[in-house]
Amino acid sequence: MPRIIKSGLIQMSLPMTEGEGSIEEIKEAMVQKHIPLIEEAGRQGVQILCLQEIFNTPYFCPGQDKAWYASAEAVPGPTTERMAEYAKKYNMVMIVPVYERESAGFLYNTAAVIDADGTYLGKYRKNHIPHTTGFWEKFFFKPGNLGYPVFQTKYAKVGVYICYDRHFPDGARILGLNGAEIVYNPSATVAGLSQYLWKLEQPAHAAANGYFMGCINRVGEEKPWDLGRFYGTSYFVDPRGQIIAQADEYKDELLIAEFDLDMIDEVRNTWQFFRDRRPETYEKLVEL
Repeated sequence: MPRIIKSGLIQMSLPMTEGEGSIEEIKEAMVQKHIPLIEEAGRQGVQILCLQEIFNTPYFCPGQDKAWYASAEAVPGPTTERMAEYAKKYNMVMIVPVYERESAGFLYNTAAVIDADGTYLGKYRKNHIPHTTGFWEKFFFKPGNLGYPVFQTKYAKVGVYICYDRHFPDGARILGLNGAEIVYNPSATVAGLSQYLWKLEQPAHAAANGYFMGCINRVGEEKPWDLGRFYGTSYFVDPRGQIIAQADEYKDELLIAEFDLDMIDEVRNTWQFFRDRRPETYEKLVEL
């Protein structure tokens, strides 16, 4: 029987920003704005839903304000527990990206994976942390230290790669080697320098590794940082590298697509990505 999956991505603009409320009020406003689309995903029978990078805050990294350290929380913790209620209610796997506080001074850009019965399965911590004009992420995040885990959910084997990670093919390959069938990339990316890469790199990862990807980007402009316009255009791409569904560039949206995981076998039986690897020939090429 075909293994048909219905998956959803939510791209969202900011309803309340710095100066318009406390950090907790800003976070709560963002959660409240998401809830109707989370509920709509559940009503439409979405089986796996992914939210955008640090979904419940602004993308505060264009600044270097320590106040935003206070927005970090435990994972699992209050937000993941809250989202687990929706996962259980709708029998829906959820990928929930948040700002994680492990302990004092140990802060990560993290995505929790919650199974369809509300069980917390684990988390991925963003491994590649940019520190360049407008993206002062090393001020806020330690590099991930959990490797490239793949989570066996009720519906599929799921991996996560976060935003800037997508510029590095190495982790994308490891996720495939670890058994990922769908890799989700929650992001916060603005128009400009890397926009052309948005529809280049992730289809390339999907095609090179023979898996599906769900790629999420927020929308709108966020004051007072003025980094630029987050251009949305969230999409799903299949193991042949073909974009099969795409969201709008400007508006909040729940993007839903159905696809057959059996395509992975079909593609990998044609192109033997993993059988024909020659790792023994790679080891001596690079001195670390």
